Amino acid sequence: MDIRAEEISKIIRDQIGSFAVDVDVAEVGTIVSVGDGIARVHGIENTMAGEMLAFPHGVFGIALNLEEESVGAVLLGEYTELKEGDTVKRTGRIISVPVGEELVGRVVNALGQPIDGKGPLVTKQSSPIERIAPGVVDRSPVKEPMQTGLKAIDAMVPIGRGQRELIIGDRQTGKTAVAATTIV
Repeated sequence: MDIRAEEISKIIRDQIGSFAVDVDVAEVGTIVSVGDGIARVHGIENTMAGEMLAFPHGVFGIALNLEEESVGAVLLGEYTELKEGDTVKRTGRIISVPVGEELVGRVVNALGQPIDGKGPLVTKQSSPIERIAPGVVDRSPVKEPMQTGLKAIDAMVPIGRGQRELIIGDRQTGKTAVAATTIV
């Protein structure tokens, strides 16, 4: 049997040409401690504040406490199966929930995942759970009056519907009774 160098090099070229590498680049860390809905994770130094982290067993968390050596995350979901040494992956996105007309009549959890058994939720928009409140100028004006039902208060303090007002006063002066009467 005569082995020729051209045949060997052709076989090697064909194998090299069809070689494909699937690389999954993800920044991962490990759980250092877990308890009371809080996990401390080491190894994900580039995590952003408010970033969603993927834990094992389908549990997600929000990175809140960013320190030099570790990241503290609030766990969203059943965390009893998590233990020290489990791997944690960064998702690279700030935690947000789906918004829009598609959510009308649906029951979702805190992450916006459907729990009503009506199938997947297909939305076009999502909104971050933490965002800067609009300024006073950007808000719609308060035009409609709201009556509390207590003549003394309605005469002294005009309150607009949609306006937030803090009730300040000494203890045992009826602040809660005024609020409850207004709500009723």
